[in-house]
Amino acid sequence: MERHDWRTRVLRQVEDSRDELVQLTQQLVRIPSVVGEEGEAQKYMERLYRDLGLEVDVFEADRQEVEQHPSYIGVKWPYSGRPNVVGVLDGAPGAPSIILNGHIDVVSAEPVGSWSQAPWEGNVVDGKIWGRGSADMKGGLAANYMALKSILACGIRPAGKVILQSVIEEEAGGGGGTLACFMRDYRASGIVCTEPQAFRVVVAHSGVNYFRVKVTGKPIHAGRAHLGINAIGKMLKVYEALVALDEARAARIRYPLFERRDGRSCNLSIGTFQAGDWPSTVAGSGIMEGRLGFVPGEKMADVKREVEETIQSVARADDWLREHPPTVEWFGWHAEPWEQDPEVPFIRSFAGTVEDVLGMEPDIAGLTAGLDARFGAYFDTPGLAFGPRGDNLHGVDEYVEIDSLVQAAQVLACSVLDWCGMKER
Repeated sequence: MERHDWRTRVLRQVEDSRDELVQLTQQLVRIPSVVGEEGEAQKYMERLYRDLGLEVDVFEADRQEVEQHPSYIGVKWPYSGRPNVVGVLDGAPGAPSIILNGHIDVVSAEPVGSWSQAPWEGNVVDGKIWGRGSADMKGGLAANYMALKSILACGIRPAGKVILQSVIEEEAGGGGGTLACFMRDYRASGIVCTEPQAFRVVVAHSGVNYFRVKVTGKPIHAGRAHLGINAIGKMLKVYEALVALDEARAARIRYPLFERRDGRSCNLSIGTFQAGDWPSTVAGSGIMEGRLGFVPGEKMADVKREVEETIQSVARADDWLREHPPTVEWFGWHAEPWEQDPEVPFIRSFAGTVEDVLGMEPDIAGLTAGLDARFGAYFDTPGLAFGPRGDNLHGVDEYVEIDSLVQAAQVLACSVLDWCGMKER
């Protein structure tokens, strides 16, 4: 079959499946799957993959195994009842293969009362599907499934292996999800994570470290406050120094793929600030937590040292903190920067498909947030992130645009056949 002929058939088949794609995305939104509680939604994904005739593997991560990997990020939840679901369409040995990966977990929808559309109903309004996870990233999961289903509905079979993955825990680091899949030996010659990237081909993301700073004060009754040492004031000094460090790094550190999207290469952000425990007591302690982002080419140890030395400089300049130095703890998310060579054949093939299907040269971009595509680098698997248009990810009134969801599925279907080759069934 000529390339033009099969492409026309596949594109039409995806378009004809628009209603099914919308309904599938809606149904996934209607099954709440906040990270740590993905089990019920994964049962639905398992049924989908089985109904498509795939060889299905439903497995829970082995914590003792995955935590041995240097990229693993620990989580508080047990893995029991939180499986990954993998569907495999086998192909010829040696033929190019592909993983279409998506995460089923979402973040909290709170404050629910602030949404104009109910977060767990998947309402369709103004050409958009609204709800928590509609964009990040149940729409992408649905597009992965519909891409392969449309290929098969056309009587075509990819020559190489195609692996669909519905994984857990991406929002908390991905160790029990995509990393566990790689460690279970699900490998391919390329992986696509269908995050909502508005048709950008994302080939890099920043390094990420979470940190916690603790400051000790001297508590005393508020009626004698002048005799105490308020931890809030001392913590504010640390906060201001870290803000200054953020601004200095932003002026000094340049990484064009990140700047292209948001105008900045790196950020150091304070996310929580807690101090004291009673209005009538001088605050005796304070805890501040933040996130440090850094770019490819920087070393994790070096940027950690930069934060620690900044805090130490504050302590040296303050009589109280010099005798009672703040402590710094690194916890949670710790990911090295990821940078994929965009000139490798897999990325070039995918970008070419995007251009052919959408009629536009794709933007090769980076993202200042973590992506599961990074795990491919540990397993000799080139990777990228690509997906539909949406907005308000992790915020109120999240949505995905339906037209872009259909287009994303069309790109994915054609990219599978462009990369893996094809044979008629």
